[in-house]
Amino acid sequence: MEYPNRMEYIFEESRKKGKNRPQNTFEHDLHKFATERYFHLERWEKLARSMADAVKNQKIFIEPYDRIIGRTFYYNDLPVEKKDPDILYKYRDKEDIRIDVDGLFEGYSEYLENQLVAGYVPGHIAWDWNTILCQGTEGIRRRCYRGLERSGEDRKSYEFYNGVLIMLEALETWNDMHVAELERMGMTEEAEICRRVPRYPARTFREAVQSFFMQFIVVMKENPHGGNSPGRLDYYLWPFLENDIKNGVCTLDEARELIEELFFRMDERIFVRDTFGETVVVGGCYPNGASSVNPLSYIMIETVIKYDITHPMVYARIPKNPPPEFVELCARYVKRGKNRAQLMNDESVIKALILNGVSNSDAVDYYCGGCMEIGVQGKTSDFLFVGYQNVAKMLELCVTGGYCLQRKKRLKHFNVKSLEECESFEDFYEGFLLQAEKIFTLSLRYQDILSEYCESARPAYLVSSMVEDCLTKGRNMHGGGAIYHDYGASYMGIPNASDSLYAIKKAVFDDRICTARTLLAALEADFEGYEELRRGLLAIPKYGQQDEGADKMMSRLVTDIGRIVSSYVNRFGGGGKMTILTFIYAPEAGAILGASPDGRRAGVPIAHGVTPQSMSMTKGITAAINSCTSIPFEVFNGGASTMWDLDSEWASENIIKAIFATFFEQGGQIFQGNVTAVKELLAAQKDPESHKHVIVRVGGFSARFVNLSPAVQNEIINRVRHNS
Repeated sequence: MEYPNRMEYIFEESRKKGKNRPQNTFEHDLHKFATERYFHLERWEKLARSMADAVKNQKIFIEPYDRIIGRTFYYNDLPVEKKDPDILYKYRDKEDIRIDVDGLFEGYSEYLENQLVAGYVPGHIAWDWNTILCQGTEGIRRRCYRGLERSGEDRKSYEFYNGVLIMLEALETWNDMHVAELERMGMTEEAEICRRVPRYPARTFREAVQSFFMQFIVVMKENPHGGNSPGRLDYYLWPFLENDIKNGVCTLDEARELIEELFFRMDERIFVRDTFGETVVVGGCYPNGASSVNPLSYIMIETVIKYDITHPMVYARIPKNPPPEFVELCARYVKRGKNRAQLMNDESVIKALILNGVSNSDAVDYYCGGCMEIGVQGKTSDFLFVGYQNVAKMLELCVTGGYCLQRKKRLKHFNVKSLEECESFEDFYEGFLLQAEKIFTLSLRYQDILSEYCESARPAYLVSSMVEDCLTKGRNMHGGGAIYHDYGASYMGIPNASDSLYAIKKAVFDDRICTARTLLAALEADFEGYEELRRGLLAIPKYGQQDEGADKMMSRLVTDIGRIVSSYVNRFGGGGKMTILTFIYAPEAGAILGASPDGRRAGVPIAHGVTPQSMSMTKGITAAINSCTSIPFEVFNGGASTMWDLDSEWASENIIKAIFATFFEQGGQIFQGNVTAVKELLAAQKDPESHKHVIVRVGGFSARFVNLSPAVQNEIINRVRHNS
């Protein structure tokens, strides 16, 4: 059959499959094999063989128009009748994590309930799939055999290498099932390609894309989390395409069609799960600092601009000396990319990584996983983002002496003297930092326990085989195999906390606008009856207004939090990472907050990342950016996001380019925002069926507006829109 408009046809077919997903039996099969076929085996082998057989038991889907072979396992699960307690598949289900936290840490549940400690959100990893492209599964298998020869009496190494071998065989067998079906369908060219990869090294661009996608499908079932990222897709695929172009094997137009088809497949798998967050990072630099922007960088961004997809999320790394055309494309992406753009400043991010112990050669190979968490591709475990902690709530409880303003009750385990009991601002600030250190350390210790648990519960054999130095050490990525075993958590509401700290300093101690007792009474009343005091608090300078005092408070706060977090040493010598993002949590985190000393009323959403809060950006985007870039971004070794929503009529491509260029020149790390008119979002709320095409930037990811909760929709609508 001929397809005159092949890509348009494939795109529409992909959308249909995404909406009408066939039944997926994977989880059902996984537990069935564990409870019936392999129940008698040791845990490590039961996990490996059950996972492998579940992969091999999945249906094969191939269409006559396919050039990239393999349909991902759709999210439409057959119910699981009998769960095996050793199978930790849906890792976010609290009942599956059998750790008595309160038995280990007194008051942990109370802290968790108040968003003070991070929970458990695994994933957010970019593995080195280029290993399979260059070595094939046969190359990894040989390394496992060599590892077994030298492992001796090391039982953990024995289990790890054999677990990898079991999963490699599953990947190859499932791939061979596709070869058999292709031959039956008479698709001989595709059958020949799949007969070679991923078993052997790829020789051409098409083989490289096919090899990537087949392993990607299986990895995403072994480690099925939002935030898992292909990472530097353009960087690792470009050498294959460059060689093909030189030898006349493939043209850029042919390559573009393959990339488009690949992106359709990735979007199709999670079409109904906008928040999943599979990220491709394009552009960036080589180890010598030179720009690594290549033709695939342009193709990948242009594909997202052209088609109505939310995945993969394509983010651009802008190197120190970028090609002007690439900068122009990034500006067009922000303006015309339906709010899907996120731009990253190589110079600032790489500097932060190096200053926090990452080698230069590794730092330049950073990726952005999930929302915007920064890690090193193929060298980082998947605890890069393990949840969030509400710094603004922490401050509230320090102000009140442990009393929750929203729930009207005192926390049993939050022991700190209130603002009224403090003799000076420094006395209060010191108490706040001591409490923050206690809670941050508690949270990081919990991640150590989870890491130890995951070493046996989530061995992730296949993905670990593509994380350095797992194959060398004979350990999975949770057992010390990864070079960088750090714990990243988002410390949210820092701009809110900073504004409140500065308001306390000025109002209570410096200018004596009010007493601590009066301020506490006003906060408990949500300023009802204290309107004049609220006006006075609102008039105190804020971070975002280019005020020296307010900006210095923000710098002090992020520096002190960064010191506390990075000083923790975990069980493998790694530490805590300052990973600042807000995701969908701005309204959720704001909802548990009472009124705050900066004049903010109860329940108002918190700020995004390190962006000044909306009520503080009263002097325009230039002042807001100057305030933002005055803080020490080198503290943020896990990345610090910002959100700059722009007036759609004012924000031309030239203006957008000038804004993000200034932001990056002054040291900012991550730039994102919306350019859709508020009236269109309001119309979408009233008539969702007619506005399913509207995509918005939520907070580190983009999603269809009508799929978001009303609280998140309203938070986006109510953000400040910067204009002239």
